[in-house]
Amino acid sequence: MSDIVLTTINAKWTHPSLALRLLKANLGSLETKCEIIEFALRQPLCEKIVPLLASRPRVLAVSVSIWNHLATIELFEELEKEWTARSEQRPIVVFGGPEVSYLPDDADIFKYADYVIRGEGETAFRALCGNVFQKEKKIKELIPNVQENLAEIKTGYHLYTDEDIAQKLIYAESSRGCPFECEFCLSAVKSKGQNGAVREFPLESFLTDMDTLINRGVRTIKFLDRTFNANINRALKICEFFLQKLEERKRAGYTPFVVHFEMVPSLFPQELFEILARFPPDSLRLEIGIQTLNSEVSMRIRRPGWRNQTINPEKELETIRFLRKNTNAIIHADLIAGLPGEDLQSFGGGFDRLWQAVSEDGNTAQKREAKNPRVEIQLGILKQLPGSPISRHNETFGMRYNRKPPYEIEETASIITADLQRLKNFAAFWERLVNRGLLPVKGGLIFEKFMSLSDSLFTHFGKNWGIDKTELVKKAVDIFKT
Repeated sequence: MSDIVLTTINAKWTHPSLALRLLKANLGSLETKCEIIEFALRQPLCEKIVPLLASRPRVLAVSVSIWNHLATIELFEELEKEWTARSEQRPIVVFGGPEVSYLPDDADIFKYADYVIRGEGETAFRALCGNVFQKEKKIKELIPNVQENLAEIKTGYHLYTDEDIAQKLIYAESSRGCPFECEFCLSAVKSKGQNGAVREFPLESFLTDMDTLINRGVRTIKFLDRTFNANINRALKICEFFLQKLEERKRAGYTPFVVHFEMVPSLFPQELFEILARFPPDSLRLEIGIQTLNSEVSMRIRRPGWRNQTINPEKELETIRFLRKNTNAIIHADLIAGLPGEDLQSFGGGFDRLWQAVSEDGNTAQKREAKNPRVEIQLGILKQLPGSPISRHNETFGMRYNRKPPYEIEETASIITADLQRLKNFAAFWERLVNRGLLPVKGGLIFEKFMSLSDSLFTHFGKNWGIDKTELVKKAVDIFKT
């Protein structure tokens, strides 16, 4: 048993939480009294309950995200029943993470918490635990958002286990914050006494941590940096480091590792193109945030929002074309449906323009192998994250969202509910069929044709998930070729 248990429900078993490891690493003398217990979203509830009850901690701290919000409530409903039935001492419960940082004070989830830490928690959680163990007193409290000095906190990479390294995706962060102010993102939220400036971990010690992970045999390193290429010189140094390590592994006869960066297409000087072109096959993934190709909508949601930039859609598409043609990167290009003022025709036109940019010679896109497209379009549905300034458009543009996580848009003045549901089906079928290389799709104007296919598949199966892959592909091929 440990005095402190840090837990969360990860989206997948292969996605271990860096946040929990950072909290543990910064507990000081209390670190040895702390244990991390992680779960996966699809894991049966009983498999979450049993180990938490058996651990019997004095402090139980939970990282809450938009994706595990409801699952966390479900978990604590059962835990409360068990603690009562067993007449056991209930631990002091602490919630933290991006989801609870901006929820209203009367949110339902808070009734299960004794403390809520808003924002970054390394220092606040250590102080809270020290205070709790000294006073043995529970006080309902919301701890305000503070920004850490990244040069003073300890990193938690050493807390990834050998199993994590061998079998899971490893998260890393070289910076926090974002220079942009896209209103659908929490980066646009400005807490009192804070700014949205990017803060960076000391580069030398960060690269030392990465070197250690590589020497331990890491398979995939996914950066949490919201805009990896905000500081071009720093990005170049980090890329050069990984290129050197990839070369060393090649000479030693080891398989390459993969690095995954999130970048904005408007910040791509020639030297960044050149260094990304040097990455060997199966070693680089890039998430490129296009979001919308409607310039008016982009300005409306303050997507430029930095150094008085204006978004140039054609330049962004040219970035995609260059990366597709001149690098070995696997590219995920993001679009968001349901933005204020963007109708179905505008969104479909943007989708077609992006598809033409990612297609090559009229075919599905450059490929590593026959069934693995090198470029994926990730169609997301707009979400009103708690606290995000996108809510300022609700009245003007008739924006109506689902009140439950993940807070997806259900209707706008420009897109009716039925069409937004069609877009959700489109996104699900596109992911399963096209992004996974199961349906050969030629270039050109694709949006209307695939929307028709999506409508037919939904009518046939009555759902967009849980469909046998063989049946789905067979039906899709039959419909699509007619």
